[in-house]
Amino acid sequence: MKIGILGAGAIGCYLGGKLIAAGHDVVLVGRLGDEIRASGLGLTDYTGSRVDLGADRVRYVTGPEALADVEAVLLTVKSQATEDAARPLAAILQRPTPIVSFQNGVSNPLRLRGVLPGHPILAGMVPFNVARTAPGRFHNGTSGPLAIEQRGGVEAPIAAALRSAGFEVEVHAALEALQWSKLLINLNNAVNALGGVPLYQQIRDRTYRRIMALCVREGIAAMRANGMKIARVGRMLPTLAPTLLLLPDVIFLRVASLMVKVDRTARSSMLDDLELRRTTEIDYLNGEIVRLADAGGVAVPVNRALIALVKQAEQARAGSPRITSDRLLELVTTQVSVKLRRRSRASTPSLVESARGA
Repeated sequence: MKIGILGAGAIGCYLGGKLIAAGHDVVLVGRLGDEIRASGLGLTDYTGSRVDLGADRVRYVTGPEALADVEAVLLTVKSQATEDAARPLAAILQRPTPIVSFQNGVSNPLRLRGVLPGHPILAGMVPFNVARTAPGRFHNGTSGPLAIEQRGGVEAPIAAALRSAGFEVEVHAALEALQWSKLLINLNNAVNALGGVPLYQQIRDRTYRRIMALCVREGIAAMRANGMKIARVGRMLPTLAPTLLLLPDVIFLRVASLMVKVDRTARSSMLDDLELRRTTEIDYLNGEIVRLADAGGVAVPVNRALIALVKQAEQARAGSPRITSDRLLELVTTQVSVKLRRRSRASTPSLVESARGA
């Protein structure tokens, strides 16, 4: 199958590299062409699996024009770039072409349909974390199956191609409940980004888990206030998360190991964004919960506080503020809720600065 990957960063290179290794004709579009041409493409995962592709086997270009005759497009750009990335496709694609949104958040498929009305748009979900560990090297540190929306059979060859590349793929008649439920889990991205530690270390800290439990509890309340269903995500049940996260370490880790595999290097994409001084996807993760809560008349102070802290870290452009779990819990449950209701005085340090100085 001839497949285009638009926005080939960590996730896109990982999906594309595995597809290439399986014999598919793949065109990667993004900003990493120089390092791929110099280093080739290397992929590893939490099981110890490894794929090494020489530069001559990887077609990586900077412009979407090379996607004109592909049979499907996998979109892996950041959510804030969705429309800008998709608009050129309207003039480039030679025929109605399935486009799968393998992006964080829940609003991307709807936004894509507004930009590309003549093409089948499929919601998709990537449950695992992929980090760039060196030029041209990408590591998948967690487990979980890809998910694709069922849409009149156009999804079948895409799912088959991904399965042939070694991915577990689930096809769902309706993906919205699963996307929102996955978003509940992704609320942890902000906690991980602010803590600045690997996920493996973060989930072993009961106080970080307590903050995550507060986030998820707010998200569940917002969803229920709007009459939304909460679905199982792989082996994880988001409705049980607030309870499980508060279990003693030994019990929690035993239960968690049955639901998801996380290696010692895994970290969230939001942490990577802060470290690289890039705008994060906070508005499309915790921000979605705030918008949902506003519609349902539900208070979500912890998610609001995390958004404020992440945005301050973005503006500081100094990487992750590396806030300790105790300090972060203090900020999101007390000081932040107060400061967000006030206009800060010019002499008052930002929350991130306060956290760094603690």
